[in-house]
Amino acid sequence: MPTPTRPAQREVMPASEGPDTGVAALTTVALDDCWNRIGVRGDGSCERLVGYLHCRNCPVHDAAAATLLDRPLPAGARASALDYTRAAPRSARDERRETQSALVFRLGEEWLALPTPVFRQVAITRPVHRLPHRARSVVLGVVNIEGELLVCVSLAGLLGVDVTPAGAEQRRTVHQRMLVVEDPRGAVVFPVDEIEGVQRYAVEALEPVPATVSGMALAHARALIRADTRTIGLIDAATLFSSLERSLG
Repeated sequence: MPTPTRPAQREVMPASEGPDTGVAALTTVALDDCWNRIGVRGDGSCERLVGYLHCRNCPVHDAAAATLLDRPLPAGARASALDYTRAAPRSARDERRETQSALVFRLGEEWLALPTPVFRQVAITRPVHRLPHRARSVVLGVVNIEGELLVCVSLAGLLGVDVTPAGAEQRRTVHQRMLVVEDPRGAVVFPVDEIEGVQRYAVEALEPVPATVSGMALAHARALIRADTRTIGLIDAATLFSSLERSLG
């Protein structure tokens, strides 16, 4: 057990009000930015990384974000922001340039993504309790997620993805995880071979799915995201949940 050290308090300094923004300065907040010291952006010595994999999954990181969001606004900030919004209406082109986010994960050799709002939780791999008469079904069984029994499904089976590990993936350490997704109809869990993290993308930068993609993958694909040298298939959440509902019936 490493000797605990006094957390360094860093102040989030207010930005001066400028003519380009017209938005008042924010209140100064002192934070322990441990992710920059011992987390993924530091030396990686934090013991919590073993269980949470990334600082963004850690409750300490969540608490720091909540502190920033809950800090009081200085007098006149709300009125100043409203004045700026009225003075600078967004154009249709600005709307298209707005970014959205998706969680990127790997199934076999395929990198896929789902919009972040559908995710409830990233969990470590847990035992799946098989159900009778479901040997060839997309439904794998049920899994206990923090005391709640949820149906576990094979997303790879639903999409027809080959989950045989690629040679490059066999040569490096990867961490399998389970993802809990949810819509108004309920929550389900599916295992993935690896999680890349949250990827932001511009809506206008999305690429159409090529005609060479066929079968269930095409039926569930919304578009392609280009990220460095990687091509990520963005899954349509509504179509996916409809297919899962039919599989559970």
